[in-house]
Amino acid sequence: MKKSPHYISKIQYITQSKTEYSILEEVEQVLQAGIDWIQLRVKNENIDFLSVARKVKTLTKKYNATLIINDNIEIVQKVNAQGVHLGLTDTPIIEARTILGQHKIIGGTANTLADAKNVELFGANYIGLGPFRDTKTKQNLSPILGLKGYQNIIPKIKPYGWNILSFNIPIIAIGGLRIEDINQLVNQTGIYGVALSSLIYNASNKSEIVTILKQMLSENQKINE
Repeated sequence: MKKSPHYISKIQYITQSKTEYSILEEVEQVLQAGIDWIQLRVKNENIDFLSVARKVKTLTKKYNATLIINDNIEIVQKVNAQGVHLGLTDTPIIEARTILGQHKIIGGTANTLADAKNVELFGANYIGLGPFRDTKTKQNLSPILGLKGYQNIIPKIKPYGWNILSFNIPIIAIGGLRIEDINQLVNQTGIYGVALSSLIYNASNKSEIVTILKQMLSENQKINE
């Protein structure tokens, strides 16, 4: 089934392997397990980012999955990926939107309420809010939010007067998430979905964990389908 150009998955997988071969193996395994959104993150400068991105694009096309490139707008254009995810110190979202146009997906990282509102205001399609807890897959982390931080930014039940700060784009939780964390976030905050790496990567049965995650997140109202 063809997805909307601005489809936002509730389970976003972020690659973590260090070589081209292992990235491709990692991506195919999670796609086979039922993941439909790959964020390609390549931090090893010895890897040919464009080469691996082209091969990952072939895989995501095969499985009808969305390909988001971490940080690199040029790679998005060269492989015709569906979009880009931008960190707090990466290319400004406004500039990325000007370059990529309205048809591409742009996600932006946020660590505070102000960050999150700016990501939405500047024209992104979703917010990656975190980190929830410490994670070994990313260096130079922003301050840890924990459950309380998410509750302060996106409470499950909006208190009086909070509506003026409500969000019109999906918020994705990220950062060292465990199953119990996701259960708490779904029940106690207004998150739309989650971005994961190690939880799925290290699972002995990836299909089983993806099925569990889909069930946990299915109660959230769908946005942008």
